[in-house]
Amino acid sequence: MFNSNITVFMPSVLTLVGIPGLESVQCWIGIPFCAMYVVAVIGNSLFLNIIRSERSLHEPMYIFLAMLGVTDIVLSTSVVPKMLAIFWFHVQEIYFDTCLLQMGLIHTFQGIESGILLAMALDRYVAICYPLRHAAIFTHQLVTQIGTVVTLRAAILVAPTLVLIKCRLRFYHTTVISHSYCEHMAIVKLAAENVWVNKIYGLFVAFTVAGFDLTFITLSYIQVFITVFHLPQKEARLKAFNTCIAHICVFLQFYFLAFFSFFTHRFGHHIASHIHILIANIYLLIPPMMNPIIYGVKTKRIREAFFKLLAIKCV
Repeated sequence: MFNSNITVFMPSVLTLVGIPGLESVQCWIGIPFCAMYVVAVIGNSLFLNIIRSERSLHEPMYIFLAMLGVTDIVLSTSVVPKMLAIFWFHVQEIYFDTCLLQMGLIHTFQGIESGILLAMALDRYVAICYPLRHAAIFTHQLVTQIGTVVTLRAAILVAPTLVLIKCRLRFYHTTVISHSYCEHMAIVKLAAENVWVNKIYGLFVAFTVAGFDLTFITLSYIQVFITVFHLPQKEARLKAFNTCIAHICVFLQFYFLAFFSFFTHRFGHHIASHIHILIANIYLLIPPMMNPIIYGVKTKRIREAFFKLLAIKCV
């Protein structure tokens, strides 16, 4: 039995359990997870190739989609290879600093993805509400600046979580993380010291990013809907709405899974731990897999560019 009086001073290696309670079937769980990862990487890579090769897609909306594709590849690659190593080869050990690096990448690129979804919502808002001014407002320079700000915001907000863990927390009850990847609260819970600063700052980052982005995304789409419903022609309304439907699907998918994972992790104490971990894994795997599928199906110009590229490859 674990002795709560035993502490470990600044451990160099941690152990990732995987999915607690489902260790005997993790090898089977890894199969759909691997399939989702392969679809995510291939789908997003194809997506990036289509946007890169088709000059007509070098517009703000598609540049933001390319940023989203890169983010999804990095986010899923930060998690899945190590997760599959745990599930299939029982390679559970991970260096403490590597664990912090994984945590930093995951939370940074989650923040970047949220920021890109906000940028895409603002792009649709200007395109539909102020169509004559869209080209003058959303220049390539502005798109570059938005991408830089979104990346820096996420990195600057997440960096202190790494510093607070590395510099404040020296003693740990255990080196075993009941998770399949290194997540902020999963690491903080191991500490044998006062962690209220870490918890408060973690909540501050989550609510700052999600609260700000979600508020302005919602306001943008509300204004878009008001403008669309006031268009005189039904065909114009449908065309305007179709340009937003893929964005809305991606937005709802990302935030629904994010908040479901967040609240079950912190307040769903009656929910079994393996359910928490499965939800957290699905949250990091479903959006990268579904985003290229949603945009490929719902965006006519991307479909046309895909078939055009396919025809060239077959010649």
